[in-house]
This record gives sequence, structure tokens and C-alpha cells, in this order.
Amino acid sequence: MSENQDNQSQAEPLLFADQIDKLKTELEAAKAKADENWDKALRAVAEIENTKRRAEKDVSNAHKYAIDRFAEALLPVVDSLEKALEVKVDGNDSIKAMHDGIELTMKMLIDTLQKYGIEQINPMGQSFDPSLHEAMTMQEIPGTESNKVLAVFQKGYLLNGRLVRPARVVVSK
Repeated sequence: MSENQDNQSQAEPLLFADQIDKLKTELEAAKAKADENWDKALRAVAEIENTKRRAEKDVSNAHKYAIDRFAEALLPVVDSLEKALEVKVDGNDSIKAMHDGIELTMKMLIDTLQKYGIEQINPMGQSFDPSLHEAMTMQEIPGTESNKVLAVFQKGYLLNGRLVRPARVVVSK
């Protein structure tokens, strides 16, 4: 064998080793890129799912609370009917008939509000809850437990569990 062939035969394994190392490096880089792309794909799918869930929740809330403004607009009507019912009826049949009519109208209105998820809060005698009640004033009454609702100026309302208007109350000190 000639010296040239001998050098060439020794160089071939080195050449193959360099190519193998180069291919291994390229393979590792390709694997890293594939892992990175897989991670990005998983994150994109997760983001799409989160966006879908958020959109479904927003649509659900829009349906659930669509009548919020309407409910707020009706509450003064309910308050007026309640005030009318506070008027004393003294034997006058025409006033008694009108009082009974107002009472029936009030009952129908409250039933209709309940049908659409609007719940009345009448906290008389309950413990004061700042998330549902608004303290208009506090009174100190001997023998009365502290933080109890003594009087209700205006009833509160919830729409599907969410506060529309707090009950306005007098609280014991």
C-alpha cells in the first residue's frame, strides 16, 4: 500500500467521526427545535381553550345579568308600592279596596322579579353584612346585641346572587 492510501484510510474514520459528530449536533438542535415547537403548540392550544372558556363565561354572564339595568329601574316602583302599603286603612271601604289592589300588584311584581332571578333582601333582625347592607345610621339600644339590623329603610336586591342594590338599614351599636 502506498503511503498516500494509508493516510487516506486513516483519514476516513476521522472524516466519518466528524460527520457523525456534526450529524449528532444537528440532530440535537433539531430535537431542541421540535421540543420548543411542541411546547409552543401546547401553549397555543391551552390559550385557545382558556379564551373559549372565558368567552363562554362572558356569554353566560351576559345572559344571566342582562336585566341588571332593567331591575335597577324597577326598584323605585317596588319602593313606591311598599310606601303606599304603609298607609293606614281606617274602615273606609274604597281606601281598603285600593290598598288591597296595591297589595296584589306588589305581590305580582315581586313574584315576577323572583321569576327572573331578582331576590329581595329584607335583613330585619339579622346580623349586619357590609357586602349586602348599607348602614345609614347606628343606634345604641340597651339590651340589644351589637351589629344587628334594627330597621330597614329600603330593602336590597340580588340578581342571580349578585348585588343590585344593598339594603339600607339602621344597625345597633
